[in-house]
Amino acid sequence: MWRKIFQVIGLIAALLSLLPLIAADYWWIRIFDFPHLQLTAFTLLAILLYFFTFRPKWVNDYAYISILIGCFIFQFVKFIDYTPLVSVEVLDSSQQISDASTLHIYTANVLQKNKKGQELYNEIIEQQPDLIVFTETNERWSNEIKNQIGKDYPYKIEQPQDNTYGMLVYSKLRLSDSEIKFKVDPNIPSIESKVMMENGKQFQLYAIHPTPPMPQHNPMSTDRDQELILTAMSSYESNIPVIILGDFNDVAWSDSTQLTKTIGKLLDLRIGRGFFNTYHAQYPLMRWPLDHILISPEFRLKDAGTGVDFESDHFPSWAVLTFEPDLASEQRPAEPSKEDWEQVKKQMKKSGIESMFNVSNLIQNAGEELID
Repeated sequence: MWRKIFQVIGLIAALLSLLPLIAADYWWIRIFDFPHLQLTAFTLLAILLYFFTFRPKWVNDYAYISILIGCFIFQFVKFIDYTPLVSVEVLDSSQQISDASTLHIYTANVLQKNKKGQELYNEIIEQQPDLIVFTETNERWSNEIKNQIGKDYPYKIEQPQDNTYGMLVYSKLRLSDSEIKFKVDPNIPSIESKVMMENGKQFQLYAIHPTPPMPQHNPMSTDRDQELILTAMSSYESNIPVIILGDFNDVAWSDSTQLTKTIGKLLDLRIGRGFFNTYHAQYPLMRWPLDHILISPEFRLKDAGTGVDFESDHFPSWAVLTFEPDLASEQRPAEPSKEDWEQVKKQMKKSGIESMFNVSNLIQNAGEELID
């Protein structure tokens, strides 16, 4: 009996680990991108359990256990980049960088219905970040945040909404060319702005919070993926350094976020350092990284972490960066490949927005570079 039970557990582990490989945008498939750590642990458990009933003389047992081990390796390789087993992608800050070239950024999904924000404000007052992105902010949250910390942040971009997609940007640094955009959905805002650092240099901020692939939000991941791609394309075309910040409603290892990073020519400070899981704050066994900080190679990392538990379903995420453009060549991201651009073209065709960018030319140019 136990042998049959362990076999069933193993089959479930294998199926769940392979389901995200299906190239479909349905929520009930894409949702399995999220608990990758949990599925990996479940697969390892299935392997260990089956060894208790393993029969060395049975060929089928060798085939069965090989499949499970293959699934485990596939899962482990997918997130190995977020462990100390690989080199960091964003290098450590150099010594003796001036305060004017140091940037402290912070993002927090407050959970619209949450009414307990004091721990959040205490942490912000203690850390004094230069730039903050708040998501899920309605009018109540907007007024409360302004009353608590507004005097410390003279520059603000505010788009409170009651649909859990309100967004605020608070900054001690001067903002310019600021825009509130609705890239994919007329009810889902994103914020773009140029930010002037104390050293006189500018970077482009993209604050985003696309919809998750969940039946109560959006039954498909298409809208989320399109917003990520549009943001990545804007980053690709930017002539100044870029930071993309916010709740992506996507995990770091998913194809969508990986493509965003590659097309945007950005770096992920978590690679080689850790997962920095931000969701779900109230359920320790069900956590994964949903809030992201992607940066141009002109930035290096001084410190980073997740913030305080203030009864939201997310922990805040923060990073202290240093602006060191002279050393950017030491951590230059790879150029997008022809296959990457083909994937972008496929995503854009789903929404009829391909004409916004010369994707066909980019595909052709990438192919020519490969030939050269």
